[in-house]
This record gives sequence, structure tokens and C-alpha cells, in this order.
Amino acid sequence: MHERSSVAELAEQLRRELDRYSPGGKLPSSRALVERFRVSPVTVSRALAQLAAEGLVVTRPGAGAFRARTRTAPAPAGDTSWQEVALSADGAADLVPRSVDASGVLVSLAAPPPGVIEFNGGYLHPSLQPERAMAAALSRAGRRPGAWGRPPMEGLPELREWFARGIGGSFTAAEVLITAGGQSALTTALRALAPPGAPVLVESPTYPGMLAIARAAGLRPVPVPVDADGVKPALLADAFRASGAPAFVCQPLFQNPTGAVLAPERRGEVLRIARQAGAFVVEDDFVRRLVHEDAGPLPRPLAADDPDGVVVHVCSLTKATSPSFRVSALAARGPVLERLRAIQVVDTFFVPRPLQEAALELVGSPAWPRHLRSVSAELKARRDAMTTALGLHLPDFALPHVPSGGYHLWPRLPDGAEESALTAAALRAGVAITPGRPYFSAEPPAAHVRLSFAAVAGTGEIAEGVRRLRTACDEVLG
Repeated sequence: MHERSSVAELAEQLRRELDRYSPGGKLPSSRALVERFRVSPVTVSRALAQLAAEGLVVTRPGAGAFRARTRTAPAPAGDTSWQEVALSADGAADLVPRSVDASGVLVSLAAPPPGVIEFNGGYLHPSLQPERAMAAALSRAGRRPGAWGRPPMEGLPELREWFARGIGGSFTAAEVLITAGGQSALTTALRALAPPGAPVLVESPTYPGMLAIARAAGLRPVPVPVDADGVKPALLADAFRASGAPAFVCQPLFQNPTGAVLAPERRGEVLRIARQAGAFVVEDDFVRRLVHEDAGPLPRPLAADDPDGVVVHVCSLTKATSPSFRVSALAARGPVLERLRAIQVVDTFFVPRPLQEAALELVGSPAWPRHLRSVSAELKARRDAMTTALGLHLPDFALPHVPSGGYHLWPRLPDGAEESALTAAALRAGVAITPGRPYFSAEPPAAHVRLSFAAVAGTGEIAEGVRRLRTACDEVLG
């Protein structure tokens, strides 16, 4: 059973039993609850914390948990209906929209209900995360002199240097800013490069979170199709000419969702086309550290082969560690770097120093390369398990490209299949999948789903998830 479901069940059981105790009365000890309900001490601690957050119990370190005193009646609810007018008045004329559609992002962030297999996750399963190494790094970081002081606005010099070496080429620490996760870095980049109302070129299909960032900034995403070799240069040149866009956002390595890698002969073309258009390329190098064991040597980041400052580079530690380890880098050359820095400082001041210190401790430890090797082998095994299961149970799902990096597959559905109906049927069958429509900024050429193999417990769960998906397909397609 998932930890979160155990916590919810225990909290509900304790909630029902609170009337047995008078206000201020002591609840059974944590050890007694562990023995009675046959759960872990962590589950008991989290369940009691949940009740404390609800104001039902009070916990006192060293003394235990007690039923809270009777609370006064809650204040009557206010009337917030006025906000409907305030938030929508003249909204059609706004360059920057007042509302943001986060549905494409939430689908990979929200945890599915208990018992549902998570094929829609965007992060490593806890069993794949370097939890011990991160805990040890955080502990060591907290003891560093000055660890809780204010860091330099641009980030710790040693961490900037580490990211610069990872990018390669002639990048230096002075050309790197430390940011709070790739999403934050992409937001800063788009705000710096394009004014509200401007078009911005995006790959088609592309990451829904990037589309949401663009639209929230008042930008108009203009799609440029990709194939198995990445973005098509001729269409990119056409899109720049037709739109006058100041930037193109791309994922040259293991693109989300297709898994494509930009072909060697296209890399220089993309840079040349952008430079000729007087535009920037925002390179989202989001899964370089999630390469599969059989991938072979990886191409360098585009930024490493760009001395002229065309590329604004984004890379992160989050995908290879934990969704809460939000440390990333934003790298650029030339005057644009100062604009990026100014926007980041205004928005967030800086990334908390303890997290930066922990990142330095983690990537400098022997556990870091061991973790990357382990994840590389495990992701290959999971990818192979999913492709095998799809071929066995869902042969009508077309899978023209199997990536050697990243954490998902992008099958095309059979003709006539409806993504929304299949997604709903899959959830009823006990597996959460991601429909393909949110990955397109215009009408999609075909129906797809994205199937993640990183957020599940292992290959056995992958096989069971595909079997459940087969049940859903039988319901929807007949």
C-alpha cells in the first residue's frame, strides 16, 4: 500500500475515535499506535501531523498527542462573488491573460488515487531517488559555515562553476545563474526575451508546462513540427519569417514528448537560422542526466557550440533527484545575461542557500555517479519492459521511435480512438495516462498518449499497468 494512503486511512480512524477523549485528554503513544494499527512510525507521525493541521489534536514534543480544546464556532463565510467581476472586467483586451490554464502541468504533478498505477508521472519513483544521498548532503550542508546566510544573488560560485563545466564549450561560472527549478528558469527566459503579445516559436508537440508559461506571459506559441530527428530546419526558417518571433524554445535532447534527439546535421542549421532571424534559442536540456544505459555518447548542449550568445541554456538537477530538489541553472552570453539576472532577482531574490549548499554536497559525493549509473540501468529496463508489454497487449499502438533517454514513450493511438475517452476509461481500469492534446499548441495531426515509466514502482507494475490499459481500450474501442 502506498504510504500516503496508509496515512489517510490512519488519520481517518483516529478522527473517528477522538470523541473517546475529553478535551485536553492524551491519545495513545506513537508506539501503541504503531503496534495496534501495524503501520510504520512515519505513518503515525504524519497522521498525527494531519490531525494537528486540522486543529483536532495538539502534539507536544516528549509528551505526546492530546485532543485539542473545543474551538469556537467558525466565522460565517464571506461573500467573494465580487471577484468574478474584478477578475474578468475587460479581460479580452489584456495582452497578458488574467487566468492561467494549468491543467497540462497538473496532470504530471498530481498524485493519482490509491491503487492507480502512475503512467502520467513526471518524476522518478521514490525508489529511484537518491534519498539517502540527498539527506546526507542536506545534513552536511547545514553544518557548512555560513550555510544559512544570504547567498550571492547569482548563486554560489562553486555551483555555478559545476554547471558551467557540465554545459561545456567555453562557458564560465560568470555566465551561469542558479535558479529554482527548470520551470522557473524557463519563465525567466521567456519574460526576458519576448514582450507581452509577441509570438514565440515552440516545437510541436512540446511540453505543456512550457506552453502554459508562454501563455501566462501573454505570448503566442507558434508551432514548428518535429520528427524523429528533432525540429525541421526548413519549417523553422519559414516560421521565423512568417511570425517575426524573437525566440524559439526547444529540447534538442530526448524531446518531451517524442523522445527525439536533434540530428547532428540539424544542430548548426538551427543556430544559423535563429542568428539570421536575430532571435534567441532557448535550450531546455531537461533530461541529460536521465540517459539510458544503451544510449552511447551524447551530443553536447547546443550552447556549447554557440560562441555568439544565440542560445539561452536551461538545465536542472530536479529530474534526476526529486521533485523537491529544485536547483537548476540558466546560462547565457552577452547583454541578455544581465536582463535574465534582473528578472530573477526581482521575482525570487535568490535560491535558498542551504539548498545550493546541499546541491554542491550531493554532486561532489561518490554517491552521485553511482546514482546516475543506477538510474541509467533502471530506466533502460523499464523502457524495455513497457515497449515489450505494449507490443504484446496493445500492438495497435504505433511506436515509431523508442528513445534512449528520458522517462516516457509517445505512442500514436489507432485511427478513431479518442484520447479523452481512453484516458477516462484507463483511470476506471486503475491506470493514469496523459492525453496527447495538451502537448500541441494547434490542432494535433493524430491522437497520442504519453506513458511514463519513471514514476512506477518497477517493471512488474509496468506490465500490470499495460494490462489495465488493454482493458480500457477494449471498453472504448470494442
